[in-house]
Amino acid sequence: MSDNITITGLVATEPRHIVTSESLAISSFRLASTQRRFDRSTQKWIDGDTNWFTITAFRNLAAHVSASVHKGDRVLVTGRLRIREWQTDERAGTTVDIEADAIGHDLAWGTSSFSRAVSALANSAAAESEINSRSEAGPRLVPRPRLRLRLRLRLRLSPKSQLRRRTSLLACRSRVLVVAS
Repeated sequence: MSDNITITGLVATEPRHIVTSESLAISSFRLASTQRRFDRSTQKWIDGDTNWFTITAFRNLAAHVSASVHKGDRVLVTGRLRIREWQTDERAGTTVDIEADAIGHDLAWGTSSFSRAVSALANSAAAESEINSRSEAGPRLVPRPRLRLRLRLRLRLSPKSQLRRRTSLLACRSRVLVVAS
């Protein structure tokens, strides 16, 4: 059985990250998803049954999961559902696995900070262009190094002030620095 599924839950185990002999990165962890419902008679939230899933991620997603996801985090997972029956001499059971296509923090429960990962290919292309630009004589234009800026807009600011602030931050990122060689 292979179906796509999106699920939210708590990371129950610290993600386990391995790299195979063929250089394939794999990360896996257990996810607990508990359904909650509001009981109007008692005016309280009641926990339902907990479903357990084994989440597996491959390649770049696996590397990012091992760096970003930790035990106790609330996450959203989208991927392919795999249900497998198993049996030993003493026990039998069912394993529910999700091969993840995307994993992210559940922002309904907290905040998160994103930083884009640069691939090795992009790094090598940037290094090659840097070497080529050094061979040219005269001053050269070098992009200003990107700063990790967190844009935090407070609710106290009016929409016009928020737009002005956002525009000035974007203008700071696009300036070019002239360096003499």
